[in-house]
Amino acid sequence: MKKLLLVLLVSAFAFGASAQKRNKDMELANKVAKWQMDNYSAPLKKPRGDMHWANGTLFRGLFKWGEFTGNQSCFDFLIALGEKNNWTLLDRVYHADDICAGWTYLKLYEKYKREEMLTATKERADYIIANPSKIKISYIVKDGRSRWTWCDALYMAPPVYTELTRLTNDKKYLTFMDEEFYATYRHLYDFDYDLWYRDCNFVTRLEANGKPVFWGRGNGWVYAALPMILESCPKDWPTYDFYLRLYKKMSAAIIKCQDSAGSWHASMLDTKSYPVPENSASGFFVYGLAWGVNNGILTDAVYKKAAKKGWKALKSHVNKDGKLGYVQPIGASPKKVKAENSEMYGVGAFLCAAIEMIKMK
Repeated sequence: MKKLLLVLLVSAFAFGASAQKRNKDMELANKVAKWQMDNYSAPLKKPRGDMHWANGTLFRGLFKWGEFTGNQSCFDFLIALGEKNNWTLLDRVYHADDICAGWTYLKLYEKYKREEMLTATKERADYIIANPSKIKISYIVKDGRSRWTWCDALYMAPPVYTELTRLTNDKKYLTFMDEEFYATYRHLYDFDYDLWYRDCNFVTRLEANGKPVFWGRGNGWVYAALPMILESCPKDWPTYDFYLRLYKKMSAAIIKCQDSAGSWHASMLDTKSYPVPENSASGFFVYGLAWGVNNGILTDAVYKKAAKKGWKALKSHVNKDGKLGYVQPIGASPKKVKAENSEMYGVGAFLCAAIEMIKMK
């Protein structure tokens, strides 16, 4: 009897400590979300439209956070921006970046059933599928970005197409996504390292330590896209297992690149040249790893350990106001990062990571 009481007391203490930790994480993530919404209109070095991809990445995190917590301010913020822009996208019809915000429109449409939230994104995808780009898969050819010729594009566009199939039950969106994703995979995926080159310019480049250049955030873009694809792609779809295998391979490669403090860096394989954390990459990796643990896909204990360690590191780089630091500015390759650097896509990644870590038992 005494032994049973002791077990119950220990269990109750552990449960209470766990609940307290989750509450603290909720408070911190709410503070990060609020700081970014409050500072959304802060002056930028280069003006950009509301539907810019960097903002679109934040929108995904805000929608997920609002859905997870019931925080209505996230939805109010997103709806106000959508209405301000008449639920339209940016002008580059074939450019993956300019359909990124469409994912959030589609999720809002599903929640609020307002037809105008769906129209522009569906029309853009319909036009591209009916009039596909014929250029060679290469970032450096003329109009090279009219196809998914850089790895970031796999976060920007594919989840939009899988969501369209889920919402409309029209398989043409998944079929198109499969073809274009696989073309990019054959072009930029390194089968030895199970990591991605940012674009064809980097396939033969080496870091100062002689290793290939694998950009941290670039790999984060792809890795974070895979849970979104797997969540909205039917499990009996012919290519579902392809995305699942790719996700597992990347997971194994990513944990090898985590530093002793739990962070990832601007360059996946040369932390000496880039010695400080890079928290857009770290946010995406923590999100992806924790999602796999929570969904019973990553069952080895090393993945849960890596996610928890990464989350602890991420939280340590949020200041007292809720600003997330050490986020590499907009770019296309590993660059130096400073503590004061922050960006909306880093916050979007942080919020996705927060959800999965709070869910984790």
